[in-house]
Amino acid sequence: MRQQSPTARLYAICIVLVLGAAAAWTARADEPPRETPPPTKIRDLDYGDVLFHFFQDDYFEAIVRLEANRDFNRLSHHAAEADLLSGGLYLSLGLHTEAERIFDRLLAGPVAPSVRDRARFYLARIGYQRGYYEGALRNLGLIGQPLAGNLEPERRLLEANVLMSLGRYGEAAQRLASWSDTSGWSNYARFNLGVALVRAGDTARGRQYLEQVGTMPASNEEQASLRDRANLALGFALLQQQGSDEPAAVLSRVRLDGPFTNKALLALGWAEANANHPERALVPWLELQQRTILDASVQESLIAVPYAYVKLASNGQASQQYRAAVDAYTRESRRIDESIASIREGGFLDSILATVPKSDRPGWFWQLETLPDAPHTRYLYHLMASHEFQEGLKNYRDLRLMQANLSRWTDSLEAFGAMIEAREIAATEREPRRQEMLTGTDLTSLAQRQQQLTDRFAQVEASREIVALASPPERAQWEALARIDATLASMPAGPQRDEFNERARLLRGALSWELDRAYKVRATQTRRDLKQAQAALAEAGTRLAAIGEAGDLVPRNTEGFAGRVDALSERVARIVPLLDATALAQERALAGIAVAELQAQQKRLGSYSTQAQFALASLYDGASNGGGK
Repeated sequence: MRQQSPTARLYAICIVLVLGAAAAWTARADEPPRETPPPTKIRDLDYGDVLFHFFQDDYFEAIVRLEANRDFNRLSHHAAEADLLSGGLYLSLGLHTEAERIFDRLLAGPVAPSVRDRARFYLARIGYQRGYYEGALRNLGLIGQPLAGNLEPERRLLEANVLMSLGRYGEAAQRLASWSDTSGWSNYARFNLGVALVRAGDTARGRQYLEQVGTMPASNEEQASLRDRANLALGFALLQQQGSDEPAAVLSRVRLDGPFTNKALLALGWAEANANHPERALVPWLELQQRTILDASVQESLIAVPYAYVKLASNGQASQQYRAAVDAYTRESRRIDESIASIREGGFLDSILATVPKSDRPGWFWQLETLPDAPHTRYLYHLMASHEFQEGLKNYRDLRLMQANLSRWTDSLEAFGAMIEAREIAATEREPRRQEMLTGTDLTSLAQRQQQLTDRFAQVEASREIVALASPPERAQWEALARIDATLASMPAGPQRDEFNERARLLRGALSWELDRAYKVRATQTRRDLKQAQAALAEAGTRLAAIGEAGDLVPRNTEGFAGRVDALSERVARIVPLLDATALAQERALAGIAVAELQAQQKRLGSYSTQAQFALASLYDGASNGGGK
């Protein structure tokens, strides 16, 4: 099974790129490369976070973050892209109906016609891959104008593929008949047109187109596989002509190491046998017989080889080959019985998913790459590669991942409950300190004192009281001079008192000069200090109010969180049994498909065994009548 690149797996989200949401797209092995859209400019950091997980193929985490950020209105600059990305992510997780509902709603709004047409094309492309052919055809019919670039030839080819899937081969041939494009899609168009014409009954024209593709030069594995496929289809169409050498010539062009080798070898043998060349038919059949019997072509070769020996009248070798074929069919039938019993025991899908690397992400283009070495998987390689089983396996894996997510969320919800309880305990322990702080802080008195100081300073500025702004030492000196004046006033008049008065006057003048010189600086500093004190009081009031509110909010917050946790816990409890039941039903459905496939293989082996036994009986009967070697 081929592994796709991470960018190829983003194809289901390509509608996002219509508005420039950025991603390169790598071509699948059976399709030509597509143009790379331009990157988008991220204006919301949270949207960039969503895209980070998106480009890591972590679609589940991306959609969780997208929905959460939309709830908090954090994607205002990317509202349209977020809606488209949401639809693409739902699509990547297999929620096709929900995704198409989102896209239909968006495309019904004021969207440019070119954007709407391109989105419809991608919806049709994804619908076709999913198997919703009617829906894909409806979306293709809603495209109004030719698409730009390489998308238009791809649209036309997609429309033909959808019609062919619906069995409307004539219409598909009509759509492809006017093909004039010379891009990488032209080879696919010719191949599909040839198949459509053959199935519509126009074998001659169909052969012409298949011949063109079957003889084209191939420069890579993709073209070589398409060429092999065309030659195989043409060879099967030519096998209807008995006795012609044309089918063998066409089938011989198929490579011996390609995906269609076994079918080509089987068909080549029948082409040679129909042309009466049983000796040449043995060459591809004997080669095919050496390959694993799990392949239906190899199983048929086990009875084709003795058939050729009969045609060559080598009845002894034919008998030996028929007996070997019967033994091989019997052994394989018993092994299939063991596989069926193993599947019915249960755990069939879990053992398959156990081989998936832990790094694999769920998504639309996830595919199983390896199978466990177990009895029930040995015969299911072709089934595992089928579209029906792969889609069912994706759904089952998504269900298991959802169960794992719910289990983790259950643990998280329990942790949230413990956190809420711890917060309530902490709040209870802090409550006495909070109350002490609230009751011990008298902001009203402090505010009154602040106002008194402001009023007093206004008086000082109005009267220029230089002494009011004196420093403590200066104020002490000023008061000392006042006491000296009082003492001098009580002294008797005379020369001594006059001398002391003069000294006091000189000291008072010097101190007044110093106070007047510092007045402006001190007034400016006092004004600044009063403003800072007022701001500090306001901040203290805000913080004290917050402390008071915190005591009231903690119970309300914890109650709100606890209510949400309880509601989510109840929701998880309701979903878990539904998921369990759905996963069990899906497992039973896929086990039923696997058992049906094994039973069909067993029935085919039984049919081949019966044919071999009848042929062997005919040989014995002929030998008893003397008609064989």
